[in-house]
Amino acid sequence: MRQPSLGVRLTVAAAGAVALLMPAAMVGVLVVGKAGWLHRLDRSVTDALHGFALDHPAWVWFMKAWSLAFDPNVWRLGALALLIWLARHGTRSLAWWVGITMIAGGVLGAVLKLMVGRHRPDLLDPVAQATGYSFPSGHMLNNALGAAVFLLVLLPYTHDRPLRRALLWAGALVIPLITGVSRVALGVHWTSDVVAAWFLGIALVAAMAAAYLARRHSHLTPDGLQA
Repeated sequence: MRQPSLGVRLTVAAAGAVALLMPAAMVGVLVVGKAGWLHRLDRSVTDALHGFALDHPAWVWFMKAWSLAFDPNVWRLGALALLIWLARHGTRSLAWWVGITMIAGGVLGAVLKLMVGRHRPDLLDPVAQATGYSFPSGHMLNNALGAAVFLLVLLPYTHDRPLRRALLWAGALVIPLITGVSRVALGVHWTSDVVAAWFLGIALVAAMAAAYLARRHSHLTPDGLQA
């Protein structure tokens, strides 16, 4: 099957970045503006999931273990291993892209936490504790970011392996989903923290992919060869 042209892929990536950034920005505006209906929605979801967690200690243990297994630093170590693997296989520009994308995500999340300054849920009977500000969820941002990076980088290697391709897609979707639910059920994040972080992480990957493709496009000669 013929691959879409570089220009088409660039356009799709740029459009995707804008489309995904919009809902993240909207949630951020509502959080900063302290929208009452959003707080009530956040509180109702938190109370429901937290109540379930209180009644199921085994689920709490699982969620804590999951949060540790897919901690932002675990994703960064995984990205470092992927970067080294790509560099050793001669794709250094892609390796640089992986590193810069993960660093950009970490910096963006930290800056937004300080700018928004939203406090974490304050529960009477907490099952977990977390430090720092709440918006956006660092776990969710890095899970969405890391999953998307690994998906984009490894997907071409599964072209003739449908099972591996399906597993890769499943992991990229399921891992962030469980992480997001776990952070809310543990009572360390509001639902809007998680939703905004997911959109933000995917939008950042799309924007970085567009930048990467634009750089490649600028280095091509009129006949399509690298300059």
